[in-house]
Amino acid sequence: MGTGDTADTVRGAGVVVTGAGGGIGAALARRFAAEGARVVVNDLDLARIEPLAEEIGGTAVAGDASDIVAAARDALGGKVDVYCANAGLASPGDAFADEEVWAAAWDVNVMAHVRAARALLPQWLERGSGRFVTTASAAGLLTMIGAAPYSVTKHGAVAFAEWLSLTYRHRGVKVHAICPQGVRTDMLTAAGSAGELVLAPGAIEPDAVADALLDAMAADRFLVLPHPEVAGYYRARAEDPDRWMGNMNRLQQKWEASGA
Repeated sequence: MGTGDTADTVRGAGVVVTGAGGGIGAALARRFAAEGARVVVNDLDLARIEPLAEEIGGTAVAGDASDIVAAARDALGGKVDVYCANAGLASPGDAFADEEVWAAAWDVNVMAHVRAARALLPQWLERGSGRFVTTASAAGLLTMIGAAPYSVTKHGAVAFAEWLSLTYRHRGVKVHAICPQGVRTDMLTAAGSAGELVLAPGAIEPDAVADALLDAMAADRFLVLPHPEVAGYYRARAEDPDRWMGNMNRLQQKWEASGA
């Protein structure tokens, strides 16, 4: 899919995809490779990404997503053009979730993006180009029942992406925030009964998320909504937040009544 403009942007580009061991990350890596990019795939577990790297003719770089920019840059001949901060934690739980759960969600879903941007920005600003892609969630625009650490940190991921865009767009840095609802991945399974109630009915395949990103890149659009209806929910939330929260609370009650 994608337009000629997208092909021109991606062909030959050095692309990094974190959390590429499956799901959305693997779909993004395959799509960028199909468009002619040189792709580095990342995961904590090398065994999860080596087959994908071989399949797409890319390079596997294992390690913490917070600290792979230097290794990825070396693998790409010194330059990263597109960085996809895709690694994430589902982190179900309420406000009483353990401190360790909150800390892990914050570290992976927000601070990994901050650390990557810190490493990438000097080179991008010097040359006047670079593209940062955040895989957030509709939960980062709205919220998700039964997942306080996830919802809060995905809001943080979207906020950081917004800040990057408004601060550096005039200096050539382009930013995209992907905010899907349900996607048929292991993370949907990890969402448990709340995911079954809210996300599973409209779940899409990871390839559809990759399509949406490439379309957004072609249009130079910040917000990537693989589920277009999310725009309506986001608008309703802004126009009448009390009504929107009342509707969400009824969904919470329905979930509780189901024996969650």
